[in-house]
Amino acid sequence: MPKAKPRAKKSARTKTKTRKAAKPSSKAKVKIKGRVTAIPKGHERVTPHLIVDDASGAIAFYKRAFDAKEINRAPSPDGSKLMHAEIQIGQSRFFLADEFPEFGGTPRNPKALGGSTVTIHQYVKNVDKVVEQAARAGATVKMPPMDAFWGDRYAVISDPYGHDWSFATHIKNVKPEEMARAAEEMFGGKKTI
Repeated sequence: MPKAKPRAKKSARTKTKTRKAAKPSSKAKVKIKGRVTAIPKGHERVTPHLIVDDASGAIAFYKRAFDAKEINRAPSPDGSKLMHAEIQIGQSRFFLADEFPEFGGTPRNPKALGGSTVTIHQYVKNVDKVVEQAARAGATVKMPPMDAFWGDRYAVISDPYGHDWSFATHIKNVKPEEMARAAEEMFGGKKTI
């Protein structure tokens, strides 16, 4: 029978036990020092991270178009681009940055890719006012405000940096069966709500 290994003894000087390092576990707790929280205040939601060509210009546009507030920005060492920036539109925070293909990446901004695969959506109190303000700031209106069959007054714009945004004001509660009927009519070519 193999001998059992003796237990580690307490050191007279430090009064601590010597142990083997624990294996990492998916249940392991992250140690946080001081008054730091794992999820920073204001980042409790999903945070879109937009890549653009000219992040400084995009921030200026978002301020004019959506009343965005700039939280912070981190310029590149030479000051020519933004490595990171954070803005807030309504209650939602966004990250954005210039792309840096010179460091081996491929262009990832929507204009370089020929469009965006994502639409950023926000409910607002007055969709018509938001779309009008965005258009005055330089956005392209792709779908003017209209009363949609699902109960929203809905519109879509494209910003000058290639990102698509949709806005809606909820105007009517629609039962699922009404919505299904209206969708069928719409796709059948008949007039909807």
